Amino acid sequence: MKKNLAVALSVLLATATIGATSANAATSASGNLPTLAKGVLTIGTDDPAYSPWFDNNTPSDGKGFESAIAYAVAKQLGYPASKVKWVKAAFNTVIQPGKKSFDFDINEVSITPDRAKAVDFSTGYYDVAQAIVTTTKSKIAKAKTIADLANAKLGAQVGTTSYSTITDLIKPKVKPSVFDTNDVATQALINGQIDGLVVDLPTAFYIANAELKNGLIVGQFAPKAGSDQFGLVLTKGSSLTSAVSAAVDALRANGTLKAIADKWLGGTAGAPVLK
Repeated sequence: MKKNLAVALSVLLATATIGATSANAATSASGNLPTLAKGVLTIGTDDPAYSPWFDNNTPSDGKGFESAIAYAVAKQLGYPASKVKWVKAAFNTVIQPGKKSFDFDINEVSITPDRAKAVDFSTGYYDVAQAIVTTTKSKIAKAKTIADLANAKLGAQVGTTSYSTITDLIKPKVKPSVFDTNDVATQALINGQIDGLVVDLPTAFYIANAELKNGLIVGQFAPKAGSDQFGLVLTKGSSLTSAVSAAVDALRANGTLKAIADKWLGGTAGAPVLK
């Protein structure tokens, strides 16, 4: 009798759990999540917001990779663009513990175990690729394939995935240069000591747009599985984390994340994949 009662209770609990999950899913899709402002999804990012992640420092226009991702996630959660509010949030404050001024933040924040002690992350919305940056006058400016880099003098920061990309993937005939920091490496590129600098794609965009005169991204390399990922940042223990992660997962599964990346970070954005 006790066994039968236990079974019955187990079935009831399972049914209740399924019902609750369905209710949560419905809530997530209807724009009725427990957000900071009722009926509004507040999204944070840094100021200035650089291209190609955003357009003209205007996150609300839906242009640029991360602006497009933010609005796609919002739509998946049931919030149309008219119900999205943007706030400014400096990077250093975003990854610190404490309550936030946003429901989630999107600002090229890599998911790391240390940061996850202070904040919640969604599942990754972008697999970070390595890229090679140079100037328009460089001999590798028109390179289209990895083979075109065979005779290039390349450089990267010591102990990084960028350096191993040179040694393990590009395998140039010329010994690569190693630098203590990307700032030093960038100066070496400016001085003509190297033909190209390998860094992660976000850094490549920054260097090409903000630190180099006539900067150019030659291309990017397909990211490895399990590599560095960007995640949306939420307050530690946020009641929204599971719903936001589910939205990101759905967008990955239906191809939306890839389509947005192809549009804003692919060949049309000046970073074709080198093979």
